[in-house]
Formats: sequence, C-alpha cells, structure tokens
Amino acid sequence: MTERKPIESWLTDMDGVLMHEGVPVPGADAFIKKLRETGRPFLVLTNNSIYTARDLHARLNRIGLDVPVENIWTSALATAAFLDNQHPGGTAYVIGEAGLTTALHDAGYVLTDSDPDFVILGETRTYSFEALTKAIRLINDGARFIATNPDNTGPSPEGALPATGSVAALITKATGKEPYFVGKPNPLMMRSALNTIGAHSETSAMIGDRMDTDVLAGLEAGMTTFLVLTGLTTKADLDRYPYRPTKVVDSIADLVDLV
Repeated sequence: MTERKPIESWLTDMDGVLMHEGVPVPGADAFIKKLRETGRPFLVLTNNSIYTARDLHARLNRIGLDVPVENIWTSALATAAFLDNQHPGGTAYVIGEAGLTTALHDAGYVLTDSDPDFVILGETRTYSFEALTKAIRLINDGARFIATNPDNTGPSPEGALPATGSVAALITKATGKEPYFVGKPNPLMMRSALNTIGAHSETSAMIGDRMDTDVLAGLEAGMTTFLVLTGLTTKADLDRYPYRPTKVVDSIADLVDLV
C-alpha cells in the first residue's frame, strides 16, 4: 500500500468535532490555535446552510474558538460556488435562510419566483406549505432542482428536526425529480473547499464524527480521514460500513501534535 504524503492542509467538521451541543470539545481550542500558529491552510466545514460564515465565526468565538471568517466553509457557500461555475449569473427560487441567500447574492445570482433557472432547497426552521408548493410547481415547469445537503434530520434540545434531505424527499415525491445534493458526502464539497485554500487532496486531511458524510466525502476526495468519537459515530458503529477512516481517535485533542 502506497504511503501517504505528510499532511499540509486540514479540513474539519464543526459539530461533533470542535463543539458538541454548544460546548467546545476539549482540545478544539488547542487544535485551532496550532493551525493558526503554524500557518497551515485549513477550513471548518458544515453541511448546515442556515448561517453565514460571519454568523458562525461569532458563534464559535463566543465559546472560545477563534476561527476567522475566511476559514469557514458551508454547504451554502459550496452551492453558490458550484452554481457560479456551472451557470454564472443565473436565477433561483430559494427556500432557505441568510446563509444561503447571502452566498447566492454574492455569487451574482438573482432570487426570483418567476421562471427561475433553479429551485434551491436549503435548511430553514420555517418550511412553509406555500413555499414548498411554489417549488414543486416551478420544478414541474422546468426549473432544475438543487439541494444544499442530504441530511435528513438536524439536532435540537427537544430532539430531531426534519432537515434538507427529508424536505427534498417530499419535493421529489411530488415532482418525480431528484435534486443534486452539493454538501457532504458529495466529494464536490471537499474539492471546492480544497480549491478555496489552494490545497491538494494527497496532502490534506478530513476530520469528522460521521462515517456516512465526513469520512465518506474525505475518502472519495482522496484525502486522509480521521474519525473522532466525540460526535454521532461510536466504535461499535464502524463494522456497519464497507469502508474505513485512515485512523480512529478519541477526540481532536489527539490530533494537535500532527499539525
């Protein structure tokens, strides 16, 4: 088996890796500090499209994690970058929050419900029957269907919430059209992140707490992958999957010395 090259750049998931239920994971601050001190290129990734990078910077800063705005990469930013590359200056009907609409505006997109090129579905806490009906009719009329990520549920203090993947399934059932999902585990999100920091997959690592998104996306993008056990996946879950991370560690604290 070919030996991998030394890691020069890092991508890391946010929830379950750097923080858990709003509290920083022990070692997360040391990891971020080491990245910044060494000047290693890095990005913090999230499939959540609700928040802008500036919003997330503020949220992380409040719990003691100093991650610059330019080091945050969301599925909303990846979606905007994808559309800017595929169909520059297009139009879209959007179901989502400021993270998604701001990213699309910054990419030069016009948001409209009149004959848009795309219907783009993202995360929101206020999915409405009216908006979903509009999306279904626009897709039936020829708009192409894009979704920021395939996550079926999201966390909340009260329990699971329906997320983009679940709502996309509803629209698919009504239209017969499957969306193109941009976020993890699509390796496109990894590659767009690597391009953003000028990194190469052979010398980059992905840290995540989920086998089915973080590890799979990193693996398919050709990166070294680290699974941390501070989030959703446990050691007992590993045998459920036909693939493996490069290494399993207890937490991000175990990776500080690798930076």
